[in-house]
Amino acid sequence: MNKSELIESIATKTGSTRAAATASLDAALSAITEALAAGDSVAILGFGNFKVSERAARTGKNPATGEALEIAAATVAKFTPGKALKDAVNTKK
Repeated sequence: MNKSELIESIATKTGSTRAAATASLDAALSAITEALAAGDSVAILGFGNFKVSERAARTGKNPATGEALEIAAATVAKFTPGKALKDAVNTKK
């Protein structure tokens, strides 16, 4: 599912227009992005948690040449699924 399909699904399930669904999705994603950029975490009960994590610098390997190279430290966003999401994904069909 891509963003357009997600917007269509939101519009159908809520009985709203595509424009309203687009605005709602964009606002939600923007709020999550702003919170993570500020170093905060976002917890959505039953869905999961978004948080910021530090990844340490490490030595990697160029797969083409085998040459060692340094990979810089980075700040990354992480998502941990909640129990309800895990259960929904793991149900056998």
